[in-house]
Amino acid sequence: MSEVKLSAETRTEFGKGAARRIRRANQVPVVLYGHGTEPKHLSLPGHELLLALRTPNVLISLSIDGKATELAIPKSVQRDPLRGFLEHVDLLLVKRGEKVSVEIPVVTEGELAPGAGLVELVQASLTVEAEATHIPESVVVSIEGLEAGASVLAKDVELPKGSSLAGDAEAVVLSVVAPQAEESAEEEAGEEAAAPEGDVVDEG
Repeated sequence: MSEVKLSAETRTEFGKGAARRIRRANQVPVVLYGHGTEPKHLSLPGHELLLALRTPNVLISLSIDGKATELAIPKSVQRDPLRGFLEHVDLLLVKRGEKVSVEIPVVTEGELAPGAGLVELVQASLTVEAEATHIPESVVVSIEGLEAGASVLAKDVELPKGSSLAGDAEAVVLSVVAPQAEESAEEEAGEEAAAPEGDVVDEG
């Protein structure tokens, strides 16, 4: 994974008012923490940070006040619920060579068996342990030839080289759901079989 280089400035003002002033200047309030160090309160350029965060678990090289350089990955991102701009970001300090636990998006590839139905993605991501400077962008799960009723467990997913599963190995990642038309027909048949017979009216 390539590094994204960003320039950061140390923040000396805190609180909602200070955060609003930072955002008006097209900056984003950021906290950098990890490795037992005191959290560092920073501000980063909003547009550049927004572009960087389009890559899941992006590795960010921070030049702080033009001096110290630190490596970090995003840990928590807060966005405005209506307009989508960045309100606050937490970054986790990492070192080259160390392993970190991260959420990796799940991507499917291949074609289901003819008439199998639809893929239901139960887990949109998997928790894996990977080297901080080599975090995979996604986990690819093959659905080639799967039939209705089939499922794929976390332990069955082939992870990228250098990564290991950190979550529940027995968790269902995806399943194949039968076509709705067939399900509806089966439901109707079941309802007809369960329906009581009509009352008999004695006309005599």
